[in-house]
Amino acid sequence: MQVDYVNIAEQPPTEEVLRSFVEQSGLDIKKFFNVSGMKYRELQLKDKLPEMSDDEKLALLASDGMLIKRPIATDGTKVTVGFNEAQYEDIWGME
Repeated sequence: MQVDYVNIAEQPPTEEVLRSFVEQSGLDIKKFFNVSGMKYRELQLKDKLPEMSDDEKLALLASDGMLIKRPIATDGTKVTVGFNEAQYEDIWGME
């Protein structure tokens, strides 16, 4: 299997790419936010996200890769966000 690594902190995905990740993952957009990151806390997003539209959330994620929970893994049809060993074994067949 070929693996391409992209440093999303330096090269954040576009809004369109993030939208497709959200759709393919079946997760809520807020699961894509790095809630333990300094930037998330600095911007007080815990309080602001509930009032934002999905388009606003996607634009915010695309504007700063440090806001995105990592890693994001995709094969073009499936997407996982964050690292969970059991999830990786189940979805990606990796140990």
